[in-house]
Amino acid sequence: MKTIHGIQYLRALAALGVVLFHAAERTGHHFAIGAAGVDVFFVISGFIMWVISDRRPTAPLAFLRERLRRIAPIYWLATLVMIGGGVAGLFPNLVLTLGHILASLVFIPARSPSSGEIWPVLVQGWTLNFEMFFYVVFAASLMLPRDRRLPVMAALFVSLVLLGLTITTQNALILTYTRPVILEFVAGMIVAEFWLRGRTAGPGLGIVLVLGAFTGFAALAVLRLPFDERVLGPLAVMLVVGTLALEAGGWFQKWTLPTLLGDASYSIYLWHTFAISVVVKAAAMIGLNSVLTLLCALAAGTLAGVAAYLLIERPLIRRTRSRLPLNRVREAS
Repeated sequence: MKTIHGIQYLRALAALGVVLFHAAERTGHHFAIGAAGVDVFFVISGFIMWVISDRRPTAPLAFLRERLRRIAPIYWLATLVMIGGGVAGLFPNLVLTLGHILASLVFIPARSPSSGEIWPVLVQGWTLNFEMFFYVVFAASLMLPRDRRLPVMAALFVSLVLLGLTITTQNALILTYTRPVILEFVAGMIVAEFWLRGRTAGPGLGIVLVLGAFTGFAALAVLRLPFDERVLGPLAVMLVVGTLALEAGGWFQKWTLPTLLGDASYSIYLWHTFAISVVVKAAAMIGLNSVLTLLCALAAGTLAGVAAYLLIERPLIRRTRSRLPLNRVREAS
């Protein structure tokens, strides 16, 4: 199946945004808007899953098995590295408990004994709790006729968000799965349905949407305005819709480096914080200034993720490809 290059490049951009966010945070700089890469990822996830299910119909359990094989092994490995570092004393602020470790490994939202936040042992894995929830609901929807899946999922997710607005609770599960951010998956699915029907915006409107999205992100960053998924979600949708409009207009070709970064985006997301920590500690030892430390941390986090993709993630994908009911995300996009 033909690769949608624009989506591939957005994955790369989203991953680099998250890396820059964490690198800036650790070096005394400000790039909080980089965290919006997560919102872009969620919209893309909804888009890709809907396209996959349309182009390659599959049974619910087969879909879940493929998602687990694609997502879980490398995440478990990164989590085990984090646990090993904690046991060895490399992460002095990390508090480990058996219950929290198990919850982290099976994608159940739980409060971290280290911070009290609803984070797994590997902090950036919090997004995977949303991803796996989406996959489970999506898999269940595959039992419905195609024309009912999207309305049912949209109604369910909207109902959950409304529930979150009407109740007061400290339950980690309820707080997680009633956040408005889950609507970004639905938005991605809606965008995908329009894409499959060939109903995309023209390149002119695509440029407006992309520039509008980046202008919105930049305004939030420069003015340091408060933001959450209620703001970032619509901007992420604008960016995806605009990119697809440019894709339909033939604006994107296969470019080697952005394609590699898009392929490696998941590994970059999981592994970059380890490299950033090493760089920050080394920079402090040699007295490197904060700007150079930021640049080195950004480069190291990205390279670490690419290396993990080439040495760990891609070999795992190749070993399991013949057994998977669906091919990897890039081929289905």
